[in-house]
Amino acid sequence: MMPNRLFILMLVFVVAFSSACAAEDWPIFRGPRGDGVTNQSLPTQWGADKNIAWRTEIPGEGWSSPVTAGDRIYLTAAIPAGEVDDEQKKQAYTLSLVIIDAGSGKILKTIPIMEQTGERPARIHRKNSHASPTPVIEGDRIYVHFGYQGTACLTLNGEVLWKNRELYFKPTHGNGGSPVLASGNLIFTCDGDAEPKIVALNAANGQLAWSTVRPVEAKKTFSFCTPTVIEVEGQLQVIAPGSDCVLALDPATGETIWDVRYVGYSVVPKPTYHRGLVFISTSFDSSKMLAIRPTGRGVVTDTHVEWQLDRNVPKTPSMVAHQGLVYSISDDGITTCVEAETGDLVYRKRIGGNYSSSPLLAGGKLYFTSEDGVTTVVRAGEEFEELAANALEERTLASLGVIDDAILLRTATALYRIQE
Repeated sequence: MMPNRLFILMLVFVVAFSSACAAEDWPIFRGPRGDGVTNQSLPTQWGADKNIAWRTEIPGEGWSSPVTAGDRIYLTAAIPAGEVDDEQKKQAYTLSLVIIDAGSGKILKTIPIMEQTGERPARIHRKNSHASPTPVIEGDRIYVHFGYQGTACLTLNGEVLWKNRELYFKPTHGNGGSPVLASGNLIFTCDGDAEPKIVALNAANGQLAWSTVRPVEAKKTFSFCTPTVIEVEGQLQVIAPGSDCVLALDPATGETIWDVRYVGYSVVPKPTYHRGLVFISTSFDSSKMLAIRPTGRGVVTDTHVEWQLDRNVPKTPSMVAHQGLVYSISDDGITTCVEAETGDLVYRKRIGGNYSSSPLLAGGKLYFTSEDGVTTVVRAGEEFEELAANALEERTLASLGVIDDAILLRTATALYRIQE
């Protein structure tokens, strides 16, 4: 009798331990904590005929990254609607949510959410799409955002709960930054041609909760940054870089906590928080990496910028930090590793290619995916060691997603599940 009881107890422990160690969902841009870091052990090598579980053609176009909940994968897409207006040279789109079965890769549903017509400008940068912001999943809801075109909330089965298309602003180069959730609000940047600002919608009903105008007069007001939510001394802060300034806001009220000024525009990289410091890029034209201690009040440019780096700083890909090191990949393919607390250079190596997607750090390995679809895998740590270079020969600007022990890679036309 005792051995049976011992066996049952051991079985219960194993099941409990397995549940505790189960893979996390990938519910927002750059993963569960929005920092591009996961403990999952992922494939190191793949190719067109190696370690590809499935490849699924995705309708329309879009550079939003895949997010997951359970056995489903979610993407947004802009699907051409009707013929091109020959007179105005404009194409209408149906802005949609695509739901994919994670096991088979089969598209389960394509849900039309809103129409993008010639009444709202559709010109975009060649490295953008009409569906670039990544969705946000919380509980049984998914929030989809199409920048100046509008925002919506759906159930995970695709039932539309609310839409908000009242925040239209004139964009430059299209939409870009993804939203974040904090204090019951869905928060995103509206850095267009005029009156750049950060906006919060009540996540329950989509109504405007607050709007905070940037306190600077930048020559070029447009930026495309996804905010980062951090907690400092018990208070949540939404870190939202834009042209010429980064603001830390109270997510409940929109009140500015601190503010750092710089010279830069078209800011894309999502802030990274590590070892008590916030790391941002000032993007174009001469990009700098700033390390900011987020404990100040008011304008703290002269007092809370701990260090800055001005060589090979990314203008588009976000940074990733882990175990006291900050890793980055410049748009032209130079990877840099610096010490988080001092900014001291650890190494700088050229791996080649052009980069827009943000790097992933998984199970002690760094994944850098180029615009040509080549993912270079590098061992994390103070010594640069390239482990593999994996080519799919399809254009990609989207950042990687993760589900279980697999990589989700979106190209211009398809979604891959890469798994050993």
